[in-house]
Amino acid sequence: MASDHHYDVIIIGTGAGGGTLAHHLAPSGTRILLLERGGYLPREKDNWDSRSVFIENRYKAACNWEDREGKIFYPGIHYYVGGNTKVYGAALLRFRKEDFGAIRHHGGVSPPWPITYGDLEPYYTKAEHLYQVHGEHGIDPTGPPVSAQYRYPPVRHELRIQELHDDLKRMGHHPFPLPLGIRLNEDHREASPCIRCNTCDGYPCLVNAKSDAQVTCVDPALTYPTMTLLTHAYVSRLEVSPSGREVTKVHVTRHGALEEYTAGIVVVSCGAINSAALLLRSASDKHPKGLANSSDVVGRFYMCHNNSALLALSKRENPTVFQKTLAINDFYFRADDWDYPLGHIQMLGKSDLEQLCSGAPAFAPGIALDQMAKHSLDFWLTSEDLPDPDNRVLLNTQGDIALHYTVNNGEGHARLMAKLKDMLNALGCEKHLIPTSLYLGKKIPLAGTAHQNGTIRFETDPKTSALDVNCKAHDLDNLYVVDGSFFVSSTAVNPSLTIMANAMRVGDHLLTRLGVTSENGEQ
Repeated sequence: MASDHHYDVIIIGTGAGGGTLAHHLAPSGTRILLLERGGYLPREKDNWDSRSVFIENRYKAACNWEDREGKIFYPGIHYYVGGNTKVYGAALLRFRKEDFGAIRHHGGVSPPWPITYGDLEPYYTKAEHLYQVHGEHGIDPTGPPVSAQYRYPPVRHELRIQELHDDLKRMGHHPFPLPLGIRLNEDHREASPCIRCNTCDGYPCLVNAKSDAQVTCVDPALTYPTMTLLTHAYVSRLEVSPSGREVTKVHVTRHGALEEYTAGIVVVSCGAINSAALLLRSASDKHPKGLANSSDVVGRFYMCHNNSALLALSKRENPTVFQKTLAINDFYFRADDWDYPLGHIQMLGKSDLEQLCSGAPAFAPGIALDQMAKHSLDFWLTSEDLPDPDNRVLLNTQGDIALHYTVNNGEGHARLMAKLKDMLNALGCEKHLIPTSLYLGKKIPLAGTAHQNGTIRFETDPKTSALDVNCKAHDLDNLYVVDGSFFVSSTAVNPSLTIMANAMRVGDHLLTRLGVTSENGEQ
């Protein structure tokens, strides 16, 4: 093995977890190899074309996965430097403080985490600052305590959304500015990378103004001479030592050739589905059920939220360009008529005619599709799904991914939809809420993998988990996982910020392990 194939740390995946960790470790002076299955997402006019992005699925990976019945589906997955953050909506919310404890739902109980909100809070602040999150703490009544305010002010509502905000407040609700990771300067637009266009949510950003993992973390990390990135590098399996306690080789297929790399520490961050698949593919005599899987939990407890993208028709026109600026958590934990959590409401990017022509149902309540686009208010609803061991990632007989998932805890989500409908009806919207699948994938919810988590859970007990509290595998001494796999519950807000914050937390642990006492590489 050539010496240039050995590194101090290998990080597999460059998304919210792997990219953030790379940035955190880069100043340390340690030799780090980043392996990314895809390449750089091309910058082209199609980045901002709704037909290309949502209908032709230009940027989705050409993957064929199986569902529980063995039927093929096409997941909403993206393999690029920056991972799925290249097309995420950049909503970066903290989990609520209560989310880290056990919560009783109508469909069961979400379990407590082995760490507290206080353990993660300093890293939430660091992640918010790193990803240039715009927002204002203290408005959302469910918001957790914070040690520092956002560095960037909330993204301003356009006129129609400000009217909606004011109307909701008059009704006694508590709308708050949705925290967004975008590179925006509203006071000096001439110097702002972000131009407040209508192609943010679900689109790649042509002008690199979205705070994704590539722009925010990977590109700056690569300015350090000890950081190396290999693209189009598919990791097929991890090989272990004769004792079974260490990963000794990372097997990579790159441009049709087989390559091997070694490192003192190996970090997996391929996304909850692909990370579980990699550990399962790495089964050996020492680990017959897959790596880190003596507990038989790897691949199990897959969660992806109960999500809905809903379009409301306002009787007033909605000329808003950048719509995704408002959120409501009034029903996050309970409602006046319901003692269980319902979930989170936020606005989506504005639908256009192209999307409606493809994604709307045949019925249109007395209004043409072009008029629907002019009058639409678009919402994203998220409710918690619960960890079920039978919702899991498996490998089929060909070694490809099989994703078994059955929706659970759905009553709260149905009630959340009803609450939104009632609110909007009172504010002069049509009685109908129209579902659209374009943000979720053609098959819902299985193909909607944007919020994937929970397949390699962390806990203190090796019998019931795969990772310890530092996200190191119980069964191995040098294997870590830093994507959403480690979650023990899904909560009801977007997972990205928690993945980023945890990557920084694990990064501090790794710096100590590497003999580095600060992010600046000081001994």
